[in-house]
Amino acid sequence: MDKVVSSAHEAISGIADGHRLAVGGFGLCGIPSVLIDALHDAGVTDLEVISNNCGVDDWGLGILLKDKRIRRIIASYVGENKEFERQYLHGELEVELTPQGTLAEKLRAAGAGIPAFYTITGSGTQVAQGGMPWRYDDQGAVIKASPPKDTREFTVNGQTRTYVLEESLPADFALVRAWKGDRHGNLVFNQSARNFNPLAAMAGRVTIAEVEELYEPGELAPDEVHLPGIYVQRVLPLTPEQAATKRIERRTVTPRPTTSPEA
Repeated sequence: MDKVVSSAHEAISGIADGHRLAVGGFGLCGIPSVLIDALHDAGVTDLEVISNNCGVDDWGLGILLKDKRIRRIIASYVGENKEFERQYLHGELEVELTPQGTLAEKLRAAGAGIPAFYTITGSGTQVAQGGMPWRYDDQGAVIKASPPKDTREFTVNGQTRTYVLEESLPADFALVRAWKGDRHGNLVFNQSARNFNPLAAMAGRVTIAEVEELYEPGELAPDEVHLPGIYVQRVLPLTPEQAATKRIERRTVTPRPTTSPEA
């Protein structure tokens, strides 16, 4: 089945106000920036977003956040986005902070049809006991907090510990970015861009992938495919200019060593 669409506008067709989106990327690495721009241009609002973080003030999910198109976000990291911090602390945004590994597994479990699972992460903390601030009012008082989660004791390798029940995170749509993709939706991610992208793609009822390089079916070696096309419904080929447009969240370089005159 050929899943290629001709435009970003066509790719995001069906995404409406109030939908839950799973969005790939980590920091600014591997984020589906073209699809996010299309969502912004389409005026979609009141979104619930599942993503590791929320981009930066003027890039990635940050452009949706800046215009208050996001109602709620489930994330593990606030990052460099000052607007994310400001909206959260001033009662303009609901935020469910989730341990990063747990967030990844909640997405993967959704794709595998697993409604919930037990994990040791968060046991004995507010993650399990409840009370983590989800929403503040404009005076800084907590008006909505996380509820307690179910726990259960398991004995593993002779050690009995309390585990936390975490529910999976299925999404209405998933937006991801891949290095290579074929017309059937098989995807290959470039090094560290293989972060939350495969997991977000698995969680979406409809998954949309923007790809930097489009291949014909059979041109990608089966062993190099990171995500099979069964999880992908739409493929948007990027132009060379779109594929080359990338940002670095925080540029750090190593100073060159001082060369002595004798060298």
